[in-house]
Amino acid sequence: MALLIILITCFVIIFATRQPCQAPDDFMAASSPGHIIIGGLFAIHEKMLSSEDYPRRPEIQKCVGFEISNFLQTLAMIHSIEMINNSTLLSGVKLGYEIYDTCTDVTVAMAAALRFLSKFNSSGEIVEFKCDYSSYTPRVKAVIGAGYSEITMAVSRMLNLQLIPQVSYESTAETLSDKIRFPSFLRTVPSDFYQTKAMAQLIRKSGWNWIGIITTDDDYGRLALNTFTIQAVANNVCIAFKEVLPAFLSDNTIEVRINQALEKIIAEAQVNVIVVFLSQFHVFNLFSKAIERNINKIWIASDNWSTATKITTIPNVKRIGKVVGFTFRRGNMSSFHSFLQNLHMFPSDNNKPLNEYAMLLAACADAKDSDLSQCISNYSQGTLAYKANKDIERNFSLRNDFLWDYTEPGFVHSIQLAVFALGYAIRDLCQARDCQNPNAFQPWEQIQSKCSKECLPGQMKKITKSQHICCYECANCPENHYSNQTDMDHCLLCNNETHWAPVRSTMCFEKEVEYLNWNDSLAILLLALSLLGIVFVLAIGIIFTRNLNTPVVKSSGGLTVCYVILFCHFLNFASTGFFIGEPQNFTCKTRQMLFGVSFTLCISCILMKSLKILLAFSFDPKLQKFLKCLYKPIPIVFTCTGIQVVICTLWLIFAAPAVEENVSLPRVIILECEEGSILAFGTMLGYIAILAFICFIFAFKGRKLPENYNEAKFITFGMLIYFIAWITFIPIYTTTFGKYLPAVEIIVILISNYGILCCTFFPKCYVILCKQDTNTKSAFLKMIYSYSSHCASSLAVSHVSLDTTNSNVTTTSRSSAGKSAAWQKREDFQAQAFACVCRENATYVSNALPRKRTSSI
Repeated sequence: MALLIILITCFVIIFATRQPCQAPDDFMAASSPGHIIIGGLFAIHEKMLSSEDYPRRPEIQKCVGFEISNFLQTLAMIHSIEMINNSTLLSGVKLGYEIYDTCTDVTVAMAAALRFLSKFNSSGEIVEFKCDYSSYTPRVKAVIGAGYSEITMAVSRMLNLQLIPQVSYESTAETLSDKIRFPSFLRTVPSDFYQTKAMAQLIRKSGWNWIGIITTDDDYGRLALNTFTIQAVANNVCIAFKEVLPAFLSDNTIEVRINQALEKIIAEAQVNVIVVFLSQFHVFNLFSKAIERNINKIWIASDNWSTATKITTIPNVKRIGKVVGFTFRRGNMSSFHSFLQNLHMFPSDNNKPLNEYAMLLAACADAKDSDLSQCISNYSQGTLAYKANKDIERNFSLRNDFLWDYTEPGFVHSIQLAVFALGYAIRDLCQARDCQNPNAFQPWEQIQSKCSKECLPGQMKKITKSQHICCYECANCPENHYSNQTDMDHCLLCNNETHWAPVRSTMCFEKEVEYLNWNDSLAILLLALSLLGIVFVLAIGIIFTRNLNTPVVKSSGGLTVCYVILFCHFLNFASTGFFIGEPQNFTCKTRQMLFGVSFTLCISCILMKSLKILLAFSFDPKLQKFLKCLYKPIPIVFTCTGIQVVICTLWLIFAAPAVEENVSLPRVIILECEEGSILAFGTMLGYIAILAFICFIFAFKGRKLPENYNEAKFITFGMLIYFIAWITFIPIYTTTFGKYLPAVEIIVILISNYGILCCTFFPKCYVILCKQDTNTKSAFLKMIYSYSSHCASSLAVSHVSLDTTNSNVTTTSRSSAGKSAAWQKREDFQAQAFACVCRENATYVSNALPRKRTSSI
């Protein structure tokens, strides 16, 4: 039985190959009627038979070499059109198709293109010549294909005459993007520019730099070679050799050229990576012969053959080495899979490739699944023209999984996108027209029609739930992104460090540089307060200088101490100016150091004053002895200030503050001082806080001393204001962001500086200016006498009570000896207090008040 089938097949092949193309319809591979006809070009056979006649006649020869993968592409177009017809996309309008087999030959494809250009409903298949084809109605409204770039270019030049849209699912030649040369050409795959760029980057990142290239001698091959060469040079990849094969398998020199290429590969033993820009037909022959020569390399595959199942059927193909390739995007294939499962039920009356496939399956009925592809290839040497019977149909249905295994998802998806893109374009044109009339619109009008409206600059495509990339929504570019062209797939990101962009922007804008400027309203207010503080300092200095010999000034430690403290306040107010204006490295370093050292000196002087007051009015002998040992004004002030100087010096040496550009904000660059070391900054402030706390303790202990001259109470208030200001500063400083961050520290400096200045000097200025009667020696002595009498009486009572308890004797009146003792202690206190606060009157007090001890202050 098998022998009979083989004999019948061979007879039909021989008979069929000798039959010329009798009529144009014989040339058509598959067709289906409809209101709107879509053309299709697919290389269902791998080559056209050469004519043996001499001289050669201008006739279309028969094609041989049935290609299953390309046959599946034909089925993908048919399935996509059926999907549209069975949907509501074109309500009441049916799409038809005319599909032609190009036989991988430009001549055959151009013959099909001539038929596409022929006038609709013309019995004579006439292509009319016109100067204006705007109102001309050709046979088809659009064309899907071709696959191979060389064929696509030739066909496109003919279709350009009538601007018939041509949508390719596979042609990737970069030159096809030229809208001047190919105005009606469209495609659903990216150009070779991106593929060659990806290949070059893959080779570079893999560490290869010595490669070979094999390509075809046609537009596709030459353009791909040129583009890849440019990308290779850019990626420091060197090309050892370039081999060019004939573009078509029907070329008589194809075998010789393949052998020459293989000999070159063998000769260049150091070349282990070869980039291949060929069709799957070329690769099949190349690899078959390479396996025979035991050539094992790494092959970089172009998208034309990277997923070709035909290559996997080569015997011992694993011996060829490793193949790394790029492929097209895949889509949902479930619907197409169902279509293939039920293909035996699909009408085959007007589908010659389907009939031929059925006949080939019948011829290979006894072949195993693994050998089926090779069997079909061996038997497909001609066009099988007889009809399938029931046995063939049954056999066909049993082997339908074979087609699914041969399906290349990337190409099928691209074909589906091409068909649906035309479907949506037709839908838009038919919204206000009766498209059941073939003359409702002309082909060139589809070029202006899209599935979705054009996305404007400032927008990007947002793919919808539909699997078709031609159907999308337009979304605005988010902040810091932009698009400057129409229909951009994605928005471009601005350089966040230097530029920004608003929502729906068409360009990036330079970020504005911001800092606390001199003309800023807040800066002006803070500067005014600083200047006011400086005025207060100068005024206090003048007042104290003019009242140098008064008790109030002398009780403040003398003019030298007052000048030092006032000078520190002056520096603190002046340091705020370094926080304003454009930050410089000098100002960043100066402002913190100036504030830290001057404020430390100020607190150190006030600390000594607190210690002095406590020593002057202390009656505890042990505390007196401790305070006398501790009280060394100049060494302590220099030591306390020196420690701060060391801290600031180490800060400047190891982590000095410097200017920094803060680019984290979306629209501005904040020019700010980076403190260098938070630890050093915190240490500086913490050290001042420790001194202030010690000062606060000493002042708090002396808060109940004489009213008019009691600095301790006001020092206590000043330190409290300081603590409140800086404790509040910490959380505010850590949470504040932007150009007003320096203003936070300025405000805290002003608050603490004003607090200490006011509490230290304003009460004294009030006495000097408004209570001059209390700022005299007599008033001072009277106050001392009153305070000492009260304190001495309290002390005497305490001693008497203690003596009475110890001796168990009750007395109701003072003895003359007790009176003498109490008086004597009171006299000592007066002398001590007076010596502390009015050193110039010490002689007077010594003569007027007998004393048993003298102050060491």
